[in-house]
Amino acid sequence: MESIIIGIAGGSGSGKTTVVRRIMAKLTRKEVSVISQDSYYRDNADIPLEERQLVNFDHPDSIEFELLVRHLREIKSGQTIKEPTYDYITSTRQKATIEVEPRHVIIVEGILLYTDPQVRELCNIKVFVDADSDDRLMRIIRRDMEERGRTVDEILNRYEVVKAMHDMFIEPTKKFADIIVPQGGENLIAIDILVSMIKQKVSGR
Repeated sequence: MESIIIGIAGGSGSGKTTVVRRIMAKLTRKEVSVISQDSYYRDNADIPLEERQLVNFDHPDSIEFELLVRHLREIKSGQTIKEPTYDYITSTRQKATIEVEPRHVIIVEGILLYTDPQVRELCNIKVFVDADSDDRLMRIIRRDMEERGRTVDEILNRYEVVKAMHDMFIEPTKKFADIIVPQGGENLIAIDILVSMIKQKVSGR
């Protein structure tokens, strides 16, 4: 069985995770595995903590695309992979890994996915989740406070870089998408269409 890979990209805070959850809710659990681009941030354990705070995680160079591409090829061909785990507070890769088994559908999601031509080539369907910049900022503030232990000031100071990187690297990859989902996970019609496309691809295999 060769898996179908669905790429889900879009800006930070655009609602990608909600889109993934809604897709999974419409498919059986045995049909889908999910891989996160965020798990493939490069390990920064070899540099001082102060310098790690300055790493630009919205730049394509922050992702170990070589490993992600290798894992996508392996899981697409029916092999189980060991997805890395990442600690956002210390900016280091952890020793623990997560076994991800091949399924009919593999969803890979992340902001920078389509900046890599090999990832684009591996995706059978490329989705771009679009959202207004104000909505994205609100989601970023909420997420970074709850999950990454950042203060509002830290988030807002960092947002200048986030916005610049979005305009430079992420927004231009919208042109590679097969489907654009405006309003993120709230666009139920677009998600229904996407799920129908996925089911069609699976049944055609």
